[in-house]
Amino acid sequence: MLQDTIKQKLEEIKILKASTKEELEKIRIEYLGKKGLINDLFAQFKELPNEQKKDVGAILNELKNSIQQKIESLREAMAQKQEESKPKEDLTKPADLLSLGSIHPLTTVRKEIIDIFSHLGYTVAEGPEIEDDWHVFSALNFPPEHPARDMQDTFFVENREDQNNILLRTHTSSVQVRTMEHTQPPIRIIAPGRVFRNEAISARAHCIFHQVEGLYIDKGVSFADLKQTLLYFVKEMFGAGTQIRLRPSYFPFTEPSAEMDISCTICGGKGCNICKHTGWLEILGCGMVDPNVLKASGIDPDVYSGFAFGMGVERIAMLKYDVKDLRQYFENDVRFLNQFASTI
Repeated sequence: MLQDTIKQKLEEIKILKASTKEELEKIRIEYLGKKGLINDLFAQFKELPNEQKKDVGAILNELKNSIQQKIESLREAMAQKQEESKPKEDLTKPADLLSLGSIHPLTTVRKEIIDIFSHLGYTVAEGPEIEDDWHVFSALNFPPEHPARDMQDTFFVENREDQNNILLRTHTSSVQVRTMEHTQPPIRIIAPGRVFRNEAISARAHCIFHQVEGLYIDKGVSFADLKQTLLYFVKEMFGAGTQIRLRPSYFPFTEPSAEMDISCTICGGKGCNICKHTGWLEILGCGMVDPNVLKASGIDPDVYSGFAFGMGVERIAMLKYDVKDLRQYFENDVRFLNQFASTI
């Protein structure tokens, strides 16, 4: 009977499910489409005797309303589930700006030094930080009694009976020795790198620091070549108006030797607290390569001559950025490093 069919469909509606829009549309067409169940039942309803239409019509309308409510509830459930699956954040908002790092000031200055000397034809040479006595001292004309060999200055790793002790290099001059041992002149290199000395840490000194040393060996190299090279460097690094002066000094591996000052970058040479009112600031040591150093590396000093120089990267960076305390370069204080963010 029609009434029993309608009651059966009312029970079936209660368990209807749909997880996609396609499934929901299929249910709608099956029940409410032009050729759907509801229209078919109403067609059968018209054929019923009048005395049955009242009771059957009531449950038929109930079936129609129930299927419409069921479809709407399924649609709302699907919409809610889809909303819950969306990211909680409003994706239309501007993205949060992340804090970006910056290149360390020592890295910036090191790169600038390398770039300046590369314009003069210098190439970068590197060597080990853990070295032996020969490359750090003996090959550079350091006599056995030289104070730099004392434990107060050098970190020794291993003492050997053959006296070729293992140590942390105190300068990158060891790279120059290794280059001269395996390369025939002309030689034109710079040797940037980290070095170690057993010194008390203070605002002006540290047990770890960075150097850039240079070496040029060829026929007919003179002290005038050295002066012009260094003058070019300081003008590129500190400005075209920078002046230099060379003062006699002593280093075991160069003869003659000199220390080089530049006109104070703060007062322009007029005198201030930074330069102790002298108008000059010391930045590096230099000189002509000692013939004994050339001989030790297998280079004939009667044919070739050359010059060498060495500077501390921290020292150059302190002058360039007006930093008063060397320790700030090693403390990784974000407040200090943020000042160099523009150097990226």
